[in-house]
Amino acid sequence: MRGNWEVKKLDELCDIARGGSPRPIKEFLTDEPEGVNWIKISDATASSKYIYETKQKIKPEGIRRSRLVHDGDFLLSNSMSFGRPYIMRTSGCIHDGWLVLGNISESLNHDYLYYFLGSPEAYQQFDDRASGSTVRNLNIDLVRSVQILVPPIEDQKRIVAILDEAFAGIDTAIANTEKNLANARELFESYLNLVFTQRGDGWEDKELEEITSKLGDGLHGTPKYTPDGEYHFINGNNLNDGVIEFKERTKKVSFEEFEKYKKELNERTVLVSINGTLGNVAFYNNEKVILGKSACYFNLIDGVEKAFVKYVIQSPYFLSYAHREATGATIKNVSLKSMRKFKVPLPSVEKQKELVVLLDGLSAETRRLESIYQQKLNSLNELKQSLLQKAFSGELTAKPDILIDGNYSHPLSFPRSGVGMKTETL
Repeated sequence: MRGNWEVKKLDELCDIARGGSPRPIKEFLTDEPEGVNWIKISDATASSKYIYETKQKIKPEGIRRSRLVHDGDFLLSNSMSFGRPYIMRTSGCIHDGWLVLGNISESLNHDYLYYFLGSPEAYQQFDDRASGSTVRNLNIDLVRSVQILVPPIEDQKRIVAILDEAFAGIDTAIANTEKNLANARELFESYLNLVFTQRGDGWEDKELEEITSKLGDGLHGTPKYTPDGEYHFINGNNLNDGVIEFKERTKKVSFEEFEKYKKELNERTVLVSINGTLGNVAFYNNEKVILGKSACYFNLIDGVEKAFVKYVIQSPYFLSYAHREATGATIKNVSLKSMRKFKVPLPSVEKQKELVVLLDGLSAETRRLESIYQQKLNSLNELKQSLLQKAFSGELTAKPDILIDGNYSHPLSFPRSGVGMKTETL
């Protein structure tokens, strides 16, 4: 099938240039109508092959220090998600995170080139030519040598037609699966919110300081790190659904540093992130840690279930309070005063335990569904790559017979909780 296909280097088929950033960029940004579109990586999305608009503009004098691109040009990301193609549906200037392909040969159908640049055939070449161990970059000279398979134009159009139809079905399935994934999370969060806002008899509102023997936060500063230290320096981003997570970038400190900055943590301690991402929560289980300032800790008194409080903190009921109380335009911060004054809805201990059992089960079922939907998404994206592989190996000669079902239903039923709620089934 590929017998009459040509192999050409990319620079034989188009002009290739690199973007450039006028510096300092903040001096060139403008809100004026005559501003020129300033095209950044964030203006592209993984679900679209086109860039229609930009979030920022630069002054016209910035053009001579950047690279002007036009409707129909191709952009390639030359760092991070390197090699990802996009087609321009506007004009503007690009920074040095992009490569631009312009003056594309008439021997190439634009949609065919888009599919080829997004295929495993092209990606492998980009990967082989990429440099940099941490942030990978495409060297412009190496991109010029990337080999493009060029069938006759009618074959290109046939391949595009087959892929367009197949990808439309796959994209519909992806959209439905993403919707179901979001619905599973939202339904659980909605139930949590109802539990703590539509209460039954015997519930009381207690300020957090009333049900804790100690409440504070971690070190407002930087300890002395020791690579082979025994103790981890954790912050709010180390807290995840009841568990303290040690990450590759989590720093360590010595016993001496631990002794200087240790807090009174015990088996009744709950940790909550109060700076940056709000509401991450974990329990303390004798881990060797010292706390940073974004980790609030409090020790619960007897008669209050840790797991119940965890669900309160994870609920929209707490999160709306935290965002309402938070200060800071960019990085949100909840003060210890606001934490102390947060009103925790508390039923009897027996009811707390009953609700924890119920919520644990629903949480586990939600995670199971999320895993199923994520696997579906992975499989659908792999199917796309498989079709592209077949298309450019000459194996895709007709529309593939693909059975795609993106309308998966939720087998998730939320029973009555005893707090005046109705049964909900999605």
